[in-house]
Amino acid sequence: MAKSLTSIILLILFCGSAFGSRTKLFTTKVDDGTSAVADVGICKLMVETHDYVCEEHKVTTRDGYMLSMQRIPVGGSGETQGRRTPVLLQHGLVMDGITWLLSPPDQSLALILADNGFDVWISSTRGTKFSRGHLSLSPDDPAYWDWSWDELVAYDLPATFQYVHDQTGQKLHYVGHSLGTLIALASFSKGQLINMLRSAALLSPIAYVDQMTSPLARTAADNFIAEALYWLGLHEFNPRGDAVIALLKAICSKPGVDCTNLLTSFTGQNCCLNSSIVEVFLEYEPQPTSTKNMVHVAQMIRSGNITMYDYDDEGENMRHYGQPSPPVYDMTSIPNDLPLFLSYGGQDALSDVNDMKHLLGSLQDHNGDKIVVQYVQNYAHADYVMAVNAKQVVYDPLMAFLRLQ
Repeated sequence: MAKSLTSIILLILFCGSAFGSRTKLFTTKVDDGTSAVADVGICKLMVETHDYVCEEHKVTTRDGYMLSMQRIPVGGSGETQGRRTPVLLQHGLVMDGITWLLSPPDQSLALILADNGFDVWISSTRGTKFSRGHLSLSPDDPAYWDWSWDELVAYDLPATFQYVHDQTGQKLHYVGHSLGTLIALASFSKGQLINMLRSAALLSPIAYVDQMTSPLARTAADNFIAEALYWLGLHEFNPRGDAVIALLKAICSKPGVDCTNLLTSFTGQNCCLNSSIVEVFLEYEPQPTSTKNMVHVAQMIRSGNITMYDYDDEGENMRHYGQPSPPVYDMTSIPNDLPLFLSYGGQDALSDVNDMKHLLGSLQDHNGDKIVVQYVQNYAHADYVMAVNAKQVVYDPLMAFLRLQ
């Protein structure tokens, strides 16, 4: 039992990609829903404060989840000349749409894209702060949390794609980070969404994850199984919950435990974050997800495969999939003519270089003129969304790619 709790803690730390010092980690206030912040959306919190036009949208998935989306239709100058091409931004695990707005306007990808003539759309997956609605379920109901990233592939991503396509009347570019890349790759491997897509840009791609270099992450994944969690009654996995924070405080206060180094060992050494961005990050992130989703990610680390959720029971798998083992998402089935931009970092402990080589091997037959691969030697996982030099290093090449599609 103690071993399982330790594993839970380790995976919490593993997913909280850019925490600062030990003191900062535990001084964040948890919003209990009574503050003024709870009454406003991402537009008012993160976009309109910089004098950008921003629209709040709601999208309902086929299985009843109500997702928050934001649209930034013009740049900071307010210019509206010409028809703008839509870009959909999708965040990673235990994050939300604020991912793309954490930095100052000249460093945040969402605002940079708007300033460069794109019609920017931001989505937040089910269960996160601004996407907790449902047609019939409450987040207090265990059934609300009965999903993994399979459902993001099957329901959330199609709903947001279709909504942007319908609103703009155009095919869209897609930009994902971390888990936002996995759900896209899984969808594309099944031939889904391609008819609405211009191109996909994948930052810190997550696909194969069995060669992660962190022994702590691997130890966590080896023990992060459904049986070790559901006896605790965990359906919502909330890294900011009081119980989790108290537990983290106790662990990190022990002699010889340095949580700053522990976090770095999970994410890799981010080269280019400053202290102010970490403070902003901790004000809004991390966000809840489902325990089942965390179990699913751990299964991938253990197995080395990209499959649907494994119920670890042939009968249950038969009931859900009609076969004794979960179906595979085949990366070699991604259409060879789909324009792809992939950028990965040499210091990234989550999107490991060897795992990336495995993914690129799966894409070896991709049309050479339809794929751009960027390797940034000193970048780690959080640099892709919060580095002070991300515009020059990643976003400018990304925009050049988008303009060619």
